[in-house]
Amino acid sequence: MQPIMDTSLWLAHKRRALTDPVDGADFLMNRAAEDLADRLGAVERKFGKAAVLFCQTPAAANVLGDSGKVADIVRVETDAAFLNGAAGLIAPLETVPFEPESLDLAVSLLSLQAVNDIPGMLIQIRRALRPDGLFLGAFAGAGTLGELRESLLAAETELYGGASPRVTPFTDVRDAGALLQRAGLALPVADVETVTVRYASLFGLMADLRAMGETSALTDRSRRPGARRLFARAAEIYAERFSDPDGRVKASFSIVWMSGWAPDASQQKPLKPGSAKVSLKRILEGR
Repeated sequence: MQPIMDTSLWLAHKRRALTDPVDGADFLMNRAAEDLADRLGAVERKFGKAAVLFCQTPAAANVLGDSGKVADIVRVETDAAFLNGAAGLIAPLETVPFEPESLDLAVSLLSLQAVNDIPGMLIQIRRALRPDGLFLGAFAGAGTLGELRESLLAAETELYGGASPRVTPFTDVRDAGALLQRAGLALPVADVETVTVRYASLFGLMADLRAMGETSALTDRSRRPGARRLFARAAEIYAERFSDPDGRVKASFSIVWMSGWAPDASQQKPLKPGSAKVSLKRILEGR
């Protein structure tokens, strides 16, 4: 199958953003790191060895270190530039460079949306986890940049009679739960948190996306640079359809969270069908 994402281009965008940082453009990663701290805090156990997979910044590793729950933390990145002199491993984006059953915890923040083979990545993570090891991951999911997608589609169709894909097709939260099960992870949970950000115009959003390194890296993207009038018309449509009373426009980021455990005999098992002691009918009738 043809890959959806040009991962080399995605990494080039990330490197460019790293060399020209914009203050505050890391707000999504910071939000994801805060949520990671909350979710890890709800887990009442400690971990030996943890891997932080392709998180691009030290935010996730810092959360694990500050938690006091992890003894050994290994960062894995695609380029030494992302480590910024810190210790870590370098590996291709869609690989998990650890021996089977060598990790107690694996964390991934805001990179799985760039992976072409998410099921394969999750299977690698599950294999690398020791029995009863935990995976926590977050990625941009369905609904992310929906306003931008709609505005660009409408503008390009209006101006040229057709449209090229310009926004990544993100994974739905329901599909995320199924992917965890497919990978063989036990007790799978998937949920979504929507972050709404306001801008003066579409151009402020696009500047932030460039500063994040999250401009389009679709394999099937148009190779022609977008004309100025395309983005001008898209900005008009965006303002018409998605502005608040004060004139500022909204941009949605849907962050899908996944958690799952490597199977272990000590984990809770669902009851077998027909093993209940009290019938649902009696409960509903109040007997």
